[in-house]
Order: sequence, then C-alpha cells, then structure tokens
Amino acid sequence: MTIDAPTLLHAAALAAGAQQYPAGALYVVATPIGNLADLSLRALHVLALADAIACEDTRHTGALLRHLGLDKPLLALHEHNESAAAARVIALLAEGRRVAYVSDAGTPAVSDPGALLVAAVRQAGLRAVPIPGASSAVAAVSVAGDAAAAGFRFVGFLPAKGGERRAAVQAVAACADQQVLFEAPHRIEALLAVLVEHLGRREVTLCRELTKQFETVVTLPAAELPAWLAADPNRGRGEFVLVVHAPAPATAADDALSADTMKVLQVLLAELPVKQAVGLAAALTGQARNALYDAALKLRKEHGH
Repeated sequence: MTIDAPTLLHAAALAAGAQQYPAGALYVVATPIGNLADLSLRALHVLALADAIACEDTRHTGALLRHLGLDKPLLALHEHNESAAAARVIALLAEGRRVAYVSDAGTPAVSDPGALLVAAVRQAGLRAVPIPGASSAVAAVSVAGDAAAAGFRFVGFLPAKGGERRAAVQAVAACADQQVLFEAPHRIEALLAVLVEHLGRREVTLCRELTKQFETVVTLPAAELPAWLAADPNRGRGEFVLVVHAPAPATAADDALSADTMKVLQVLLAELPVKQAVGLAAALTGQARNALYDAALKLRKEHGH
C-alpha cells in the first residue's frame, strides 16, 4: 500500500489545522480497528503535531506511523506499566510537550489501556483532549438494528474463568438494556454455549472482523448462534463484538403456557439441557419454541440451576 504522505498531511492540516491544539496537553487519539482509511484527518494532524506518542505497542504504532510518513518518539504504555509510564507522560506534559496516546486499535480506554493515564493527567491538573474516531462497540451497535433499545451498556470482555463467566452472563441476561460484549476467537465457542443457556431466543448481533476484508455481521437468536459458528470453520476466526439485544416485549401468547405444558417442561428440564428440553417440549405440546425457551430459563433460574 502506497500513501502520498506529504499530500495527506497537507490535507489533514487544511481540514483540521484551524482548531487550537494547546501545548502541555494529552491527546487521546482513536485509530483504525482494521481499515487504515478510517483514520480521521484530525487524528492524522494531531499525530503529526505531537512531540511524542505513547502507545500500547511500539511495534504496532511504529508500523502505522510509517504508513503515514511520520517519525515520532514512542513511549510504551500498556496494561502492565500504565501507572509508571503515566508519570513519564506527565513529565513531558509539564515541559509543555504535546503527547498523543493511541491503543493498538480503536478508541483508547474502551477495553484498552488509557483510563489510568487520563485519570493521572487530570489529577496533575493537566488537560486531556479526545480525538474521536473508530470504535468497534459503536460500529456494532450501529448495525444491530435494535430499534426497541433505549441505549446500550458496554460490557467488554467477560471473565475467562467458568464460574465468573457464567455469573457475568447471568447479569447480562437479567439486564433489560442492549449490551455490547467483546470476545477472542479461542473463546467464542464457549461463550456462545453459555449465552444459549441464559438468553435462549433473545436476539444477538454477532460482528466478526469489523471494517476488515472478511467482515461478517449476523443477527440470530442466541440459541442458533452455535450452529451458525460450527457451519464454517472460517467463522471462528478473528475478533468478535456481540450486541445482545434488549428483550422483546412480552405478549399474551408468551404467558399462555398451560399447567400441563409447564409440567412437561419441568420433567424434561430435570433430565436434559435447556435446548433439548425445549425441542422435545415443542414437539410434544405444539407450543412455540420462543415461549418455551423463556419459560425454561425462568424455571432454571427459580430452581438455582
């Protein structure tokens, strides 16, 4: 990929240069989440102005700067050294330097380092300036199409350990908001299995490799996502953002399960996982799977399973 760096930098200066960029300030800069073209002209201008750039990974940011024709001093600031590195950034700011901070992708401090740095800068009486841009969470919400949601709750990565993860998913299931989760490829299968247990037919928009060549966006009931993932090995690759939709409003039909149907469902749940119990109950009673899933999840919750 070839970029005419001088022309690009000139365009950025023309577009963004009229604004004030005070010295002695930290600039929190959003960078692309996969597509280099998503870097804003304002972000490019700020990176060109910066006296130094603090970053999550110097190798990754160094490659980005080379694409842009920039050469800047880099300071590593990541989750393992954020407090110590923040002190070095504050020292530079106190000298009147402009320092930009970038994470590896997207907006810093959103499931990435940066929050401790900004807090330390603020406590030192110095200024932090946001330079907005790409965010995988906002991108996913924009294509989820959850018109019933009043807003969204950002959850990010769930705990890796089984018990803690299950408790976190239970909290997600109990929340009436639209919610955004992140997941890595080696854990996506396990996450979807837990979502099935607790979300049933609640819709989830799964986004894979947002802004990249093999970007995928699919909206399905949680119960259908494991089968979708298993249908193609390529679907398990890449980074994932999941939007758990707000629960659909209850209808009279959802509450119309007879006592006999509930008894059948209880007996099946005592012996089988939710998905199999619901499938058999639907076949035996003729009731809608959606209503049976909701009832099954309520029964499991009531009995502490």
